[in-house]
Amino acid sequence: MKMKRFFAAGVLLSALAVFTACGSNGNEEQTILVGAAMSLLDVNAELANAFHAEHENITLEFTHASSGALQTQIEEGADIDVFMSAAMAQMRNLEEQGLIYGPSRNLVRNTVALVVPTGSTLGLTSFEDLTLPAVGDIGVGDEAMPIGNFAREVFEAYGILDEVNASSVLASDVAMIMMWVETGQVDAGVVFATNAMASDGVELVTIADPSLHSPSINPVGIVADRGNTATAQIFVDFLFSDTARAIFEEFGFAMYN
Repeated sequence: MKMKRFFAAGVLLSALAVFTACGSNGNEEQTILVGAAMSLLDVNAELANAFHAEHENITLEFTHASSGALQTQIEEGADIDVFMSAAMAQMRNLEEQGLIYGPSRNLVRNTVALVVPTGSTLGLTSFEDLTLPAVGDIGVGDEAMPIGNFAREVFEAYGILDEVNASSVLASDVAMIMMWVETGQVDAGVVFATNAMASDGVELVTIADPSLHSPSINPVGIVADRGNTATAQIFVDFLFSDTARAIFEEFGFAMYN
């Protein structure tokens, strides 16, 4: 069955504010360019503030997009020092090509959620309810997005993949799905639970049993041959600190270890 696809106007990448270094400790000022999954947009703002408080001479610059889009950018030589993926597949693909310095590390876990617009009267209670006649368009990530692949695995586990595909509107990043649901352009959407927690415009219907989809794990890796490995390692090490752990957990993520 043919799916519908919506395209967002303008630039698809979302750039987080630059956190400028003041270099007050006398060290040379340096910049780390981070390519991160769109689902990390909100938490990364807080992580950047905390990191800057500890490392005033290091500037963090973020670009947020789907993990698949970021993988492609890295393959094409984009100026990215650290890759924060929403799933392991994209990181593994880069590792197999020798584009990640050393082994990547599993950072946090997320969960897959079904959401509806706040005030929805459809009465959905499960993923299986997406096949009800009253349900119109459903926001789902495309094949370049981990959340899109997780969603299809959940649909397949429930035996509703073909039916849901017929109503699916494909997005290029999770922020697009959230916008559609928040504005009522779709009746429901599949996003990460952390996205649902950060929005007053959606209601959480249910969270998928993790056994129904591939592990929702966010790995982090340093991009090879960028000449910035030592400084990038400082940021990666910070992501595993107690300070970062508290921030991740505040935003609904669970540390991998």
